[in-house]
Amino acid sequence: MSLDEVQDVPTPDAHSADPAGIAAAPDAAERRAGGWAAVRPLLLRMHFYAGLLIAPLLFLAAATGLLYAASWQAENVIYSDELTVSRVGESALPLSAQVEAARGAAPRGAVVSVWPAPEAEATTRVIMESEGLPEGETLTVFVDPYTAEVRGQLATSGEALPLRTWLSEFHSSLHLGEFGRNYSELAASWLWVVALGGLALWIGRRRKRKADLVLPDRAATGRRRTLSWHGAVGLWSVAGLVVLSATGLTWSKYAGENIGQLQDSLGGATPAVSAQLDPGAAAGDSDEHAGHTMPEGTEMPPPAPTADIGLDKAVDAARAAGVSEHLQITLPAKGQGYVVKEKDRQVPVHLDAVSVDPADGRIIDELRFADYPVLAQMTRFGIDVHMGLTFGIANQIALAALAVGLMFLVFWGYRMWWLRRPTKERRLSAGRAQPRGAWRKVPVTVVLPLAAATAVVGWFVPMLGISLLVFLACDLLLGLVAARRAKAAA
Repeated sequence: MSLDEVQDVPTPDAHSADPAGIAAAPDAAERRAGGWAAVRPLLLRMHFYAGLLIAPLLFLAAATGLLYAASWQAENVIYSDELTVSRVGESALPLSAQVEAARGAAPRGAVVSVWPAPEAEATTRVIMESEGLPEGETLTVFVDPYTAEVRGQLATSGEALPLRTWLSEFHSSLHLGEFGRNYSELAASWLWVVALGGLALWIGRRRKRKADLVLPDRAATGRRRTLSWHGAVGLWSVAGLVVLSATGLTWSKYAGENIGQLQDSLGGATPAVSAQLDPGAAAGDSDEHAGHTMPEGTEMPPPAPTADIGLDKAVDAARAAGVSEHLQITLPAKGQGYVVKEKDRQVPVHLDAVSVDPADGRIIDELRFADYPVLAQMTRFGIDVHMGLTFGIANQIALAALAVGLMFLVFWGYRMWWLRRPTKERRLSAGRAQPRGAWRKVPVTVVLPLAAATAVVGWFVPMLGISLLVFLACDLLLGLVAARRAKAAA
């Protein structure tokens, strides 16, 4: 049986047609075609199907995101031995000595970067490439900066330790690989649509008291009470949900690629510091055989060893250049110098970077976060807010509150949908959607721009466009079935 065939229970609240019960029954003025009265039924129908079919994915994304928001504190507890020292000393040993201690603990690893201890009680991280690790993971050795004692070794992915790595993958793909990534992209693609559509319906609803717009109606009962909580909490959450949706799409496979291309075309690509050494001067010495030819069959003598001022002097040069907060040092590769970056993303952020010539400590290139394009800065801030980094514990609490709020919104929406089911029929029934044909009442001057905008957004956010086409196909099929049944009954 089609959702549209189901009749409502004759209750005082039965005028609402969407599963979340966002809007009241249209009065005589709203029946006039045109403007909001014409668009409202379309939003109701979209909100119904999106809430019914996409809400489970939103609930799942919120639940896994809630776990991720708590992962920072959980890591500090679970990996306290690796992350902290047993006793704070008077002064730290040179970084080179700490790296040597890490090499001794993991002799088969190749050191690629070093993260000096950011706080007095923290350990230094020595990141190594090691055989046997999955792609994208490295071996991190945690060293006491005061004694060079190795506190432990863990397989890490970027800054994330094993717990957060697992939860991050669980949130993004449910550990189902590329197929699983479609779930999170579909949820992020629809989240902003459902949030903004619900906001419009809630604001456009007629109410006796203005306070009912922002606060739940405690005097209401039954479905109306649930509706008031759904609308008020949705109103307070909508801005955060839209930000989470937009920033989540930047990580997605299909929409993320389009976002990246658009950002690049607008000159908002994230810049990177150059570590390339001058051609012919990588070793800091000239080639003594330049311009000479060797007799045939004679081997060229081996090049002189590359000059290297060492890790400690490279860090000193970076600090002198103003790069000094929460450092991340990448060791030189062939033809490149040291890269020293700041990685403190809490406000005020410290994300400056320099590259240092290993031959003489000269600054090759420098990049200040203040010089980033505005779009690149906004992207960086948005992603870090999504991850709970920008405002520290307050950021994580806000993310947790949004996740809990979204789960309650889904629960209240389904509860209202269930309360609106017909109870007089013996067969299993469900609440009906807004009646079909509402788009015919929309003026051409509104429906054509709306259709064009929907097509553009559907192309730019492919998972949204594809799922919307599937919804339309299913809705058309249900309509045909309903019409055939009505004809047979007549």
